[in-house]
Amino acid sequence: MTDILTLVFRAFSPQTGQKKDPRAGAPSPAPLSSSSTALLVGEHRLSRSVLLLAAVTAASELGVRVAFFAQSQIQSLPVCLQRGSASLSPEGLKKITFSYPRTLEQLLHQVASLHESPSPPSLIIVDRLDGFLREPVAGSHAGFHSGPESSAAHLSALLCDTAAFLSRALEQRGSSSAPCRVIASFLSDVDSGQEGRDPSATDPILDVLDRYFQARCTLDQDRSYEAVAAAAQEVWHIYVSGTKDCEEGPALAQEWKLFSFPDGLMEFILV
Repeated sequence: MTDILTLVFRAFSPQTGQKKDPRAGAPSPAPLSSSSTALLVGEHRLSRSVLLLAAVTAASELGVRVAFFAQSQIQSLPVCLQRGSASLSPEGLKKITFSYPRTLEQLLHQVASLHESPSPPSLIIVDRLDGFLREPVAGSHAGFHSGPESSAAHLSALLCDTAAFLSRALEQRGSSSAPCRVIASFLSDVDSGQEGRDPSATDPILDVLDRYFQARCTLDQDRSYEAVAAAAQEVWHIYVSGTKDCEEGPALAQEWKLFSFPDGLMEFILV
């Protein structure tokens, strides 16, 4: 999964300019046994922008179908996408299906129904897992889950199983867009700025998610003088970590800087 995120970071890096072809010099899609699932951990507004960049890049540049799930409706795309006319081609955007389940039960049902699609997606994106997992569970799943950790395990397992099933279906069709990948975002209680929180505490829900998502991209804001001097509105570190299932594959370890400017443009720089 980190291959698509890498395409996004390279596409919006100053070395390539704002929105040039991200495939130039980019790695080929990783096999399913490597990091096919990734979790973005950090501030909601920024993580949603990265998810949208990933969706549009996958659909327009790689030509794959994308299923994008979010609780709240997306009102607009990031400015850096709006200025990239090639990425916003109608044919590319038609490959993205936006769905807005309001509850965990609705999300579970819609993910479980993806295999019924005549054109299965090669990328599943879920915005703000925490919004689904921290709400009371109602309906037919109310008695099944004992708490948010159980809900996190159930949803994560379903996402991984669905991606594996769709990957096999795409491969059987001879599709070049296999395997199916998953990216989701999550804001930990520990990082949400709630008062009275122990800064050394860990989030039990995040601990569960880490068992299923093979790579994590942690967003950490840089408030140093150097960041202020860069003339950016905000500067963020993106720490990519995780392990590959392949014995010969190295552990994932990478750091990028994200510069968010007052005019809405974004730049990624490999550290």
